[in-house]
Formats: sequence, C-alpha cells, structure tokens
Amino acid sequence: MKETEKKSLDPQLWQACAGSMVQIPPPNSTVFYFPQGHAEHSQSPVNFPQKIPSLILCRIATVKFLADPDTDEVYAKIGFVPLPNTDLDLAHDRGLCGNGNDGDNCPDKPASFAKTLTQSDANNGGGFSVPRYCAETIFPRLDYSADPPLQTVIAKDVHGEVWKFRHIYRGTPRRHLLTTGWSTFVNQKKLVAGDSIVFLRAENGDLCVGIRRSRRGIGSGSGPESSLTIGWNSNSATCAIPYDGFSLFVKEDEMRNGRMKGRGRVRPEEVLEAAVLAANGKPFQVVYYPRASTPEFCVKASSVRAAMAIGWCSGMRFKMAFETEDSSRISWFMGTVTSIQVADPVRWPNSPWRLLQVLHFVLSLLLFLV
Repeated sequence: MKETEKKSLDPQLWQACAGSMVQIPPPNSTVFYFPQGHAEHSQSPVNFPQKIPSLILCRIATVKFLADPDTDEVYAKIGFVPLPNTDLDLAHDRGLCGNGNDGDNCPDKPASFAKTLTQSDANNGGGFSVPRYCAETIFPRLDYSADPPLQTVIAKDVHGEVWKFRHIYRGTPRRHLLTTGWSTFVNQKKLVAGDSIVFLRAENGDLCVGIRRSRRGIGSGSGPESSLTIGWNSNSATCAIPYDGFSLFVKEDEMRNGRMKGRGRVRPEEVLEAAVLAANGKPFQVVYYPRASTPEFCVKASSVRAAMAIGWCSGMRFKMAFETEDSSRISWFMGTVTSIQVADPVRWPNSPWRLLQVLHFVLSLLLFLV
C-alpha cells in the first residue's frame, strides 16, 4: 500500500464498493474492540501478552474511508479512545450506516448497482453488457429516437480519475453495452471474471465507478457459498439475535484455535500495538478491510450487551441476512445453534468471540458467530 495515498473517499461510494452489509460505526459511537478478532486480519499469528482482555470498551474518534492506489480495494482507518467499562451510555449510542437498524442519522442511500463480471465482460477487447436497471436508473438517459441510441458515459473511480465509455443500445434482441473505453478500463484495473463492477449516482449527479475484487480466500471457488457476504440482522423473526456484527462461513478444518491462518492484510506488529495501547487505556488506530473475508472486530456496544444477555443454548434457531456478491438482493438463511464453547479456552478463557457454533441448513458448512 502506498502511504502517500491519504485522500478520503466519499462515504457513499466507499459503502457501495464495500457492500451494503458492511457496517462502520460513525464517530462518537460506543463499541467493543475485540483483539482476538483483530488478530484474524493479521498476515500471521499474533503473540499477545497475557494481560490483554478479550474485549475493550471504546468510543470511535475518527473514521477515514480510503482505497488502495494499486488495486482500488476499499479499506478504513478507524481511531479509538478506550473507555472505562462503567462509561456505557447506550441511550445516546449512535446507530450504524449500511445494514444497521438505527439508521435515523444516515443519509438516504444513493442509486447504485453492482454486477459480477462474466468471462465475456472481462474479455480483453470485448464489451460490457449493462443490465437494464443500471442503464435506465444509474446512467444518463439515452435518446432512444436516435439510430442507434448511443452516448458517452463519464465516470470517476475511487481515486477521482475520469473514465469515458461509449454506451450503445443495439443488437437482436437489443441490449445496453459499454464498448469503446471498456477494454482499457479492464486492462488498467486488471479485472477478471468474478470481479464486480459498481456504478453509483452521487448526490451531486456525478457517475462513479468502483471495483470489488472476487473473494479468493474463505468463500471463494464454486458453489453457492462462493458469492455470499454474511451478516446478522437483529430484526430476526425466528430468533431474537440482536447482533449487528459481521460473520462468515468457514469450514471446520480452516479454524485453528479460533484463528484463521494467513488470510489477513494487516501486519501482526500493528495488531499487537493496537491491542496493547487499548489494554492500557491509550488511543489507538486500526486498519479494516471489509472485503477480506474476515469478521468485523469492533461492534456496537449495545449489540454486544444485548447478545451477551441472551441465554444461549443448543437447539436455538437463528435467522441470518446475506447479500449476494452483485448486491442484487438481501435474503435469509436459517440454522440452529449446535454448541456453546469458548474458541480458545487457554489464551482467552472468558471471551465471547466465536462463542457459538451453528449449523446452517442449506450449505452444509459451519458458521462461527462473534
């Protein structure tokens, strides 16, 4: 990552690229920071000293939305100020934008659309087949009286670079296509089939374009589980799971003492530094990659308190929201809690992190809940 790239992104474009299920608590939110979860974002195992608690109450001080200058992958830098455990005022806790349920403080969501690239879309020298909804809702209006209807579409990427595409409506049956300019975009962004393209109409009317790289870690590959972003929703009608954190499917043999090995983007030294500062009550900063197939490790305090107040037991049913990779819909999975056990009883004997092991009815995989 180039440290010279410090310009903050438009939060709505960042959210569209990250996915609607991703939640970043706004400044002044009260959250719990989980060092154990932060370690799952590390490139290698983190050797914590014994004095690090399993969860630390904090207030969000700053949030900066960024994108990698080489890959366009979005990430966030979040600043925390640790709080005494007695300093918890849930009545004034702010809600989350994204998939949060307390969205009164969140601005209206702009029109956006994401599509997973097919082999034809990503083919060098080919064009991009634009879904009708995107062409008619996100793109500028075409003059259908022309023969053929065409226009130049101008879009800005996450770095502010301008891209020009030729948008034409042709063929039998007729369809919307991006032709001239598309192959240059594919080549420079190094897009492949399975990556997703995101178009967003900003509040000022500008057309923006972003990228979601295909997941090549957990959840990658073929099968229905490969295109899912999983998250809890507290409005479940099946089981009251008031948890707004992010979860994911993992195979049982991919877990080692509650950790996922080598899947993170953050250096272990950075995780250790943040955890030690947090444990000592000093301000600290973390980097969070929402597309890294690892769970969120700072969760709204009211959600954690509510989840820990539930008398969890085997056999409890749950309802879980998920978003498809192209954001075309948010649907639901059903499952059952199979056991309640601490993920790492030696190092983290009282930790609620990954406390629940649940069985999903459809995908035949195990889901571990923060």
